[in-house]
Amino acid sequence: MGSKNISISDEAYLRLSELKSKNESFTELIYRLTNKTNVLDLKGIISEDEGKSLEKNIRNSRKLSNKRIDKIAKELTR
Repeated sequence: MGSKNISISDEAYLRLSELKSKNESFTELIYRLTNKTNVLDLKGIISEDEGKSLEKNIRNSRKLSNKRIDKIAKELTR
């Protein structure tokens, strides 16, 4: 992930500093204040095996959905 430098007033910096937790970066603070999360924050929530199983289930669900869509499309073109 890249980074950007921004200019803010001393007052704005002080206000942000007051809101920031001791071990929190300014990026994390901004994400928290804007209710945005980074996908990397999800790292480690599930194991690699659980991730592979989840991926397999998603692929299977997509295949079933595509089969249903194809079936409906064929019925509509009759």
